[in-house]
Amino acid sequence: MPNRLQNSTSPYLQAHADNPVDWFPWGDEAFDEARRRDVPIFLSVGYSACHWCHVMAHESFENPHVAAILNEYFVNVKVDREELPAVDALYMQATQAMTGHGGWPMSVWLDHDRAPWYAGTYFPATPSHGSPSFVQLLSGLHDAWTNDRERVRESASRIVSRLSEMADWNRNASWTKDDVRAGIDRAIDVLANQFDVVNGGYGDAPKFPPSLVLQFLMDYDGYCRVNGLDLDPRVAAMVEAACERMARGGMYDQLGGGFARYSVDATWTVPHFEKMLYDNALLLNAYTMWFVHTGNPLAQRVVRETVSFMLRELRTPEGGFAAALDADSEDELSGEHREGAFYAWSLQQFHDVLGEDAQWAAEFFGVTEQGNFEHGLSVLRRDREPEDLEKLQRVCETLFAVRSQRPAPARDDKIVAAWNGMAISALARAGMVFEEPSWIDAACVAADLLVSVHLGADSRHPARLVRVSRDAEPGLHALGVLEDQALVARAFIDLVQVTGDPAWLSLAETLLVDIQNHFVEELTLTDTADDVPAVSQSIAHRGVDPSDNVTPSGWSSALDAALAYSALTGDVEWRNWAEQFFDPIVTLTSSHPRFTGFGATVLTRWLDGPREVAIAADAQSEMVQLSFRSTAPGSVIAWNPELALMAGRSQLNGVDTAYVCRGHVCEAPTTSLEELANLLGVVNQLID
Repeated sequence: MPNRLQNSTSPYLQAHADNPVDWFPWGDEAFDEARRRDVPIFLSVGYSACHWCHVMAHESFENPHVAAILNEYFVNVKVDREELPAVDALYMQATQAMTGHGGWPMSVWLDHDRAPWYAGTYFPATPSHGSPSFVQLLSGLHDAWTNDRERVRESASRIVSRLSEMADWNRNASWTKDDVRAGIDRAIDVLANQFDVVNGGYGDAPKFPPSLVLQFLMDYDGYCRVNGLDLDPRVAAMVEAACERMARGGMYDQLGGGFARYSVDATWTVPHFEKMLYDNALLLNAYTMWFVHTGNPLAQRVVRETVSFMLRELRTPEGGFAAALDADSEDELSGEHREGAFYAWSLQQFHDVLGEDAQWAAEFFGVTEQGNFEHGLSVLRRDREPEDLEKLQRVCETLFAVRSQRPAPARDDKIVAAWNGMAISALARAGMVFEEPSWIDAACVAADLLVSVHLGADSRHPARLVRVSRDAEPGLHALGVLEDQALVARAFIDLVQVTGDPAWLSLAETLLVDIQNHFVEELTLTDTADDVPAVSQSIAHRGVDPSDNVTPSGWSSALDAALAYSALTGDVEWRNWAEQFFDPIVTLTSSHPRFTGFGATVLTRWLDGPREVAIAADAQSEMVQLSFRSTAPGSVIAWNPELALMAGRSQLNGVDTAYVCRGHVCEAPTTSLEELANLLGVVNQLID
């Protein structure tokens, strides 16, 4: 009989609806039942594209014997981390504090007040490497709860105190503009010292794409360029090495475009094959910026292929973008579900499919008899450009067509507001840079979905997004968190600049005012609003963390949106409001820039701006097109006469005219494309 998850908006939760485990969704009902039965909560957190989540589900949650123990000793709660990030973030902090590491699946045991007292990640079905089996662990935890409740309470108390200490950010430090500049300079030194000069990127294995750090590095380079400062050659070298090696390795899908979540090795060769919307949105933006800064044809190819992937495989029927594609899929020969089955190739398959082109293609893509992956299979690389491009195109089309007949990875087709906000921004900017109006149209359709389905779906919170929807049905159980409000507000601000439609600016203001009213506690921004129940009443904070994760922190994203809104409207009060929350960003940028790349970007934009660009011309003007290839990090662009920046700005002698102001000081208006390019640091004026 299906459990309580069958009507969820989450495909991940629905996949557990027929488990013999009597799952509850996160909510009061589960904790009320735990109190009634006087048993603890077992909280299991994962997501659809997580390989080891599927393994633990198959080994334990689909096992009637294990399920019987879980149902007898615990009330069991299943959470999709992508739907309820505040729940995930809080208990991930607890897991890391208790065990020294974290990850998914995440397994946490809670008392009736939602305080954690034991935690871990994946637990095997049988004893392994000195660790007990999951069943042995469950029996031990049941015994501790039943016979040693005082020790359980002490454990919960210790971890609650630790979580409160972790949230105690320095909010009273004083800083100046010189401090910000010095902190950014130190960040460049730290990043250069930590950079992997052999393989590009940071760290060893597993290696994650440093999307937000790349954005900061390019914004820093642009800041130096437009302000007449010496360019630091280390910056361009880091960007080029990372972008090129990621694009040529197996983490990038050489046939279908788009990036996997990370590389399991240091050389970007073998990916963890899941494809996430957020990674592809962030990397689409990074490669668009790389093209703007260099005109590199590899950057242009990656942008076009990644957009094609997103529109082909992630766009949902209602026009939004699905959360992810799974890492696993069915192997067409064995029938087993395996990581990478959809993407990897054997040398024999190349010969079967490509005939006389097989040997050339195998050498080009690095496909060997031994393989670079598992079972003699290879993940395709593209370490160089071909001498015969026509042959490569023919080979790729053939391989792509054959691959398309394989069983495809499952798609998590829920719409996540924040991730769609990033996709909208990336598509809108890329659409202007590459003069592709269909990309901008796709961004607008996705934004319309967020407005019509997500914004104000809960009538008690008319200015708030719900975080998720599926099939155009909003998930009222998951109200938006700070990153949702902030990243969608920024997406709307980007659409104002691209489309000229002032309605997007009004919508951005709605979201920002809600942040101002409900996501502030003293001089701290909070991940969840003050007008909804906290994740845990026993823990006296709302998951505040100004550092980035795989996506920009909600803290930095809110500041970025407020600064851009201030620049575009001329309302300096929003800039003043944002500056109140700079303290932890300034500190983290100088000391841990790898984990606050977007915060460093915000500070760089703040130093450069507000740089207001008002163009008295129509949308198709060369001046408008040129302005979107600016490398100046703090710039906003207006061309519709209805926008505030256009007040009093008109054409000179009937000719397209640009007005550029920085820090509320204006240059003389210009009708010269060359002069405008110099003012905006434009490097690459033409698109092939």
